[in-house]
Amino acid sequence: MSGIAANKAELIAIADAVARDKSIDRMIVIEAMEEAIQRAARARYGAENDIRAKLDPRSGDLRLWRVLEVVEAPDDTFKQISVADAQQLEPGAKLGDFIVDPLPAFEYGRIAAQAAKQVIVSKIRDAERERQYEEYKDRQGEIITGVVKRVEFGHIVVDLGRAEGVIRRDQQIPREMLRVGDRVRSYITAVRRENRGPQIFLSRAHPEFMKKLFAQEVPEIYDGVIEIKACARDPGSRAKIAVVSHDSSIDPVGACVGMRGSRVQAVVQELAGEKIDIIPWSPDTATFIVNALQPAQVSKVVIDEEDSRIEVVVPDDQLSLAIGRRGQNVRLAGMLTGHQIDIMTEAAESEKRQREFIERSELFERELDVDETLAQLLVAEGFTSLEEVAYVEMEEIASIEGLDEEIATELQSRAEAAIERREAALREQRRALGVEDALADLPHLTEAMLVRLGSKGIRTLDDLADLSTDELIGKGDKRREIPAGVLAPFNLSQEQGNAIIMAARAHWFEDEDAA
Repeated sequence: MSGIAANKAELIAIADAVARDKSIDRMIVIEAMEEAIQRAARARYGAENDIRAKLDPRSGDLRLWRVLEVVEAPDDTFKQISVADAQQLEPGAKLGDFIVDPLPAFEYGRIAAQAAKQVIVSKIRDAERERQYEEYKDRQGEIITGVVKRVEFGHIVVDLGRAEGVIRRDQQIPREMLRVGDRVRSYITAVRRENRGPQIFLSRAHPEFMKKLFAQEVPEIYDGVIEIKACARDPGSRAKIAVVSHDSSIDPVGACVGMRGSRVQAVVQELAGEKIDIIPWSPDTATFIVNALQPAQVSKVVIDEEDSRIEVVVPDDQLSLAIGRRGQNVRLAGMLTGHQIDIMTEAAESEKRQREFIERSELFERELDVDETLAQLLVAEGFTSLEEVAYVEMEEIASIEGLDEEIATELQSRAEAAIERREAALREQRRALGVEDALADLPHLTEAMLVRLGSKGIRTLDDLADLSTDELIGKGDKRREIPAGVLAPFNLSQEQGNAIIMAARAHWFEDEDAA
């Protein structure tokens, strides 16, 4: 690099070329040049000086100066100047002013030129990274097309034109072979600002990728006439999407399939042959689940509101079809509907119902001291527990054919006595386990729950207070090896779990106040 005073036009031409090539603001390049010149000048005149440089963006003229503070007695001769000396440089200078001492231009040495180049390159790289982040940060959730640049440890790096994105191994379609130079479409899942530059994470396995592909192929989805309510994928193998039409004259499934399957086939080809089931969405849970399990036929759907589990009964010959290969069909239907689905055959369901009928009849016979006929009559009328018999309206029992108010009152009285006997037995069991009576005063906890706590080693308020809500009531997850909460079998709600934990911790705050 030659003398700074020379080649003014060349400096501006370089700044323009770099700004254009890297798609960054011209002024950022000029500021980088100014900083590089300042560093070189400090190396030339002494790093202790407060040296400034200004490059005119139009003419290329360079001004170089150092800043001095006017003081009575200078301590630092590099940054301070006496009043008398300051007035020679700048007439009228007074105490406390900062004056400018112009410096002459100088020739760059080889080392200074190399250092200046590093400063400019570093600044431009930072500006380029910031430009990339600003350009892509608002594009999360879009589909983007790029070219496979390289494969690193199974992760695919994609050239997006003015940036690079990465498709991690777990976000690729299994068994899909992408080679360097292949054009590839993917979904932007996240854009993060990191030290080594913006990281653009891409996916071809994300359910939203399929939704966006359908929006590109089906104009009615793009226009909002048809809505994709849910999507579940087993990438590269099979997928299900649930669609609904906001215009009664348009068939949502037919519109997504297209003439001779043209629209759905375009998506299938993009997803490496992934089979797609398009099903009509329904606000009715049972209907939606029946649709989701297609192509299998469903005989009956039993919804357990408390446990959010759903039992689906299918004909014996439809069982393997409903479950699918390696459980794929029922797993995708569960993901699509957001429910845990249990599949059983009509024979198994009949056997289960029969077993439950016998168990409940025997319970009523034993606890209510009634004959088999009356016990079976109560079960047939839908009574499943002693609590239901004890606490329903008396008229509900009296209205059963063959019963009257006198029998209904007696049955309720016996049910209450049986519940009390059971609670007393559980209370004794709980005390034998060493569970404090203080726990029995907490909200939502029954004696059966307290026995369960005692059997798990939770016997004092402090033992219970040390648990989190998830550890107390959490459902657990076998697939991710998350253990179930201590009271998971009792199906407590999140609010109830929070109330129990907070009540158990109340004495901590009382102790603090007393202290």
